[in-house]
Amino acid sequence: MKNIKALLTLITTVTFVVSPALTSPFSGFRADQLPIPQIDPPVQPAGYAFAIWGLIYGWLVVAAVFGLWKRIGAPDWDHARLPLVISLAVGTPWLAVANQSAVWATIMIFIMAAAAIHAHLRAPARDQGWFGIPVAIYAGWLTAASFVSLGSTAAGYGLITGAQGWAYAGILGALIATTAVFRKSGANAYRLTVVWALVGIIVANGTENLSVTALAALGIVALLLIRPSAASVTS
Repeated sequence: MKNIKALLTLITTVTFVVSPALTSPFSGFRADQLPIPQIDPPVQPAGYAFAIWGLIYGWLVVAAVFGLWKRIGAPDWDHARLPLVISLAVGTPWLAVANQSAVWATIMIFIMAAAAIHAHLRAPARDQGWFGIPVAIYAGWLTAASFVSLGSTAAGYGLITGAQGWAYAGILGALIATTAVFRKSGANAYRLTVVWALVGIIVANGTENLSVTALAALGIVALLLIRPSAASVTS
């Protein structure tokens, strides 16, 4: 039983990676999923940015296999495995849910992000290439994606403000969360993944929506200037 966490990590990683093949593709909430259709909302990065999932899927599989093979029952790996399993287990049906309900998809992706961040902060100092970095990239993308989902869904229901206002709020929310996490972990892979998402927002908005582009650009500068706390472990 002491080795169950390593096995569960591999199982949930495989189900998570295979899940896109078992459901319809997802490229944003459809017009009929929200009262106010959100077609290419300004908070959403350009489509190419989502190619990072290929890297995430592949690296997580490698990490899970290596963990079961070489680090089965390792206390430092086990410390991070349970929250990672939770994130992957919730993420397995996420695409299917996202094609049906924007609200539930948003709730689920925040759970996924919180658990992934927890795993990232618990990641062992050793084996960065085998565990720390892939989990950091996974957590970083979910940090950005959760606020993209929130901004799209909230704008789609006309809560407080429109798509433009929620783009500002989503970017600021992602920046605040990323700053807090990076200060603790010091993991460059984590913050650079969020930077990747912000570049995608810049590409998507360009000069046609200059204020969102400028906020995303300032956010990138701010993230690159942040220094981790003295207690953090840099990856």
